[in-house]
Amino acid sequence: MCESQSKFLINEQITFFGAGSMAEAIIRGMTARSVVKRGGITVINRSNQARLEELQQQYGVLFQTEEAAKTELLRRSPVIVLAMKPKDAAAALGQLGPLLSEDQLIISVIAGLSIRTMQTLLGRKQPIARTMPNTSSSIGLGATGISFSKEISEDQRKNVLTMFESVGTVTVIEEEKMDILTGISGSGPAYIYYLMEAMIAGGIRGGLTPEQAHELTVQTALGAARMVQQTGEEPSALRHKIMSPNGSTVAALETLDKGDFYETVIAAVQRCAERSREMGAVLKEGIE
Repeated sequence: MCESQSKFLINEQITFFGAGSMAEAIIRGMTARSVVKRGGITVINRSNQARLEELQQQYGVLFQTEEAAKTELLRRSPVIVLAMKPKDAAAALGQLGPLLSEDQLIISVIAGLSIRTMQTLLGRKQPIARTMPNTSSSIGLGATGISFSKEISEDQRKNVLTMFESVGTVTVIEEEKMDILTGISGSGPAYIYYLMEAMIAGGIRGGLTPEQAHELTVQTALGAARMVQQTGEEPSALRHKIMSPNGSTVAALETLDKGDFYETVIAAVQRCAERSREMGAVLKEGIE
């Protein structure tokens, strides 16, 4: 029995309350890396049984659809991952609060919802981990920011870290920095995809086939990221190694600078963080 359990990083049952794309990304990453045993994850949502059946077929998760069974599951599950849409959070947390015991761990992937607001909605000082993963978690290359409430035990903290380290890297931060983290890693993949879209379009306009432009762009982005990761050098240092005086790379970057590329990216990160704060404020105001 001990040998059977020891190969899994997390032996406790995990309940996902919500079945959207982020829940699926985490589930896919965890199951692909055998973080939990088969049947160690149960998923519930409000009413979309077809979605639950889809997740079961793809990842071997369990699900419940009967209201009484869902209530009992939430009452006894040691780890509950809140993965519903922000607009549904208030009702879900209000429903959840009376069912909980003090040692149940709540992990939130709901954007903009603070630990304090969640505890207010629950009506109790529950152990909470507020997280901001990104969709690259589905292939084990996610970047997740985590903030912990003071009620978290050391074992619960380890479980949360294990869960998200299994799908990428983890950065533990003070909760007030969660919005700027959202601007970098939470929404960051979209910036990279947008840049890749433009590079592919440039290749096609220059005469490459769509397949050639796509393959070259993907490998270039992958190689550049790995260079930063594996060499430990700063991006600026690696950039300068490519820039021969009066060369083609310099000409390309001068064109980007004409569009104020560097400052525009910084502004995008800051605007994303600002919008995250705005959404959090609206959500809190609506709840109150």
